[in-house]
Parts: sequence; structure tokens; C-alpha cells
Amino acid sequence: MKKSLLYLASIITSIALLAGCDIKGAPEMINLDDESEGFVKNEIIDENGSVEEIEITEAEVSKPEADKCELEDGVYIAEFDTDNSMFHVNEMCDGKGELTVKDGQMTIHVSLTSKKIVNLYYGLAEDARKEGAELLEPSVDVIDYNDGTTDEVHGFDIPVPYLDDEFDVALVGTKGTWYDHKVSVSNPVLKDEEAENKTVEEHAGYVYVGDHTIEVDLEGGSGKAAITSPAQIKTGDDGSQVVLVEWSSPNYDYMLVGEEKYLPVNPEGENSIFEIPVANYDEPLEVIADTVAMSKPHEIEYTLIFHSDTMKEVE
Repeated sequence: MKKSLLYLASIITSIALLAGCDIKGAPEMINLDDESEGFVKNEIIDENGSVEEIEITEAEVSKPEADKCELEDGVYIAEFDTDNSMFHVNEMCDGKGELTVKDGQMTIHVSLTSKKIVNLYYGLAEDARKEGAELLEPSVDVIDYNDGTTDEVHGFDIPVPYLDDEFDVALVGTKGTWYDHKVSVSNPVLKDEEAENKTVEEHAGYVYVGDHTIEVDLEGGSGKAAITSPAQIKTGDDGSQVVLVEWSSPNYDYMLVGEEKYLPVNPEGENSIFEIPVANYDEPLEVIADTVAMSKPHEIEYTLIFHSDTMKEVE
């Protein structure tokens, strides 16, 4: 039977050559009856009608071929999607990973939600279980959450054969069972541009119209919170001034200055921002900020220290 197929293929090749067709290779035939476990024999008929027999691993058959990378070498932020809600990037990463392009090869680093996934494999689970399979080893990534807490999770560098389409990535958890998954990488943006876009998004809905800036330090609390410095100063028509205090968290729902209570001016923003009055920039200002990041709301005492010699007019 095999000789008959080869003979038929040779006849087809000869006819095509006589007709002037440019054939670079006749249809390949796969023989899965090879005795070498984990290998298949790939028989190719070349343009002269000769038969060449090559041996490749089943894993190489299953892995997708990489498209030519159209991205320039550099570091990008890209979306990372999977087919399962239990396998995804950490919530603080906004569904994205860091895509590195070097010499036309793409690799994306993703931080997961925990350490429960112990290895990944670029390909299928059946190949990951074979002896000698090259598993993707985890890194330990530290995640900073908005409430001031941190956590250690597993991160992985995953080869990316192409953008905007699914490819195979298998995973194994602490119980030792391998699972097949489909993942895709899309919408890469240069890392510097992504940072600029994120800054714009964080302040969407609130327009900064300060006419001066001033350096300010924060004291008190646990030391995990911070405020943006320099802070902006807005001057009213009557000459009174308020300072825009932007916290490093969205979890502050009000501030107390003396007996007065102030609410955020951007309740839907990334970080809590308040406008508070300052009577004298040469004296420390005692304030109270209420945070909802803990199990219940908690008022924390802070001190704002302004440096009047750093005040500058906004050009």
C-alpha cells in the first residue's frame, strides 16, 4: 500500500513538472506507526520525485509556527486573555502583561493571582507530561494592592508565536494534574505610552486647574500611605487658597480639617483627591483621613508639612 501511494505521488509530481508547475514539495504523508515513542516520521517528496524521510517529535508537530513579528524590538504592555476564569492575570494588572520583543521573538510576562499554578508549558498537556519536556518555571512577583497590603504570586515568561489569535498553553497545579488551555495576546502598546495613557485615565473626570505648586510631606499612620508631591494650589477670586491632596489609594472617603469634613472631589477616580484649605503654609497641618480599606472604616491621624520655600507659580 505504501509503495502504491509513493508511486501515485511520483506520477502526480511528474505530470505537474511536465505542465510547467513550480512545485516545491508534494503532499506530505505522516506515518504514526513508527516504533520510536514520541516521534513521527514525516515523508516528503521533493520536486525531483525523491522521497526524504525526516523524524520530528510530536510536540513539535503540535506547537504553532510563529508568524513574522511586525513589532519593533522593545517592551510593550499587551492584553493577555485565557479560556478559563481560574487562569488569568492578577487583578492589579488590568488583564495585561509585559510583552518583550527582541530580534523578532516575543515573550510575555504575566503575574498570576497566587502560587497555585506551579508550571506552564508552551504547547499541549500530553506533551508536557513527557520526559524531557521544557517546562516554564515561575518567578515570584510581589503585588501591591490598593489597601496597602502586598502578596507574593507566581509569574511566568510565555513565548508568543503571534498576536490576536489563540495558541496552546498547558498548566499544572499543586495536585500535579496537567490541563490544556487556550491563550491569546493582543493590543500591544509601548510601555512608556501605556504609562502616559494610564495617568490620563486616572485623572479622568477631574480637571487640575491649580495656579501654584508646593512640596509637601506626610507623617503619621502606618507609613504605607502617601500623597502626591508637589501638590497643586488653587486660588479663589477672594484670594483664599485650597490644596489638592491626592492619596496613593482610592479608599479614603473623607478628610477632617479641624471640625470641617471634606469629601473627595473625584469619587470615581483611581486615587482619592481632596481640596482642603490651608491658612498658613509654615505650620504643620493636622488632619484626619478615613479609610475603608480595612474590615471597617477607620479614621487615621496624619500631619501635612508644607515647604513654603518650594511654592512655584504654574506657567
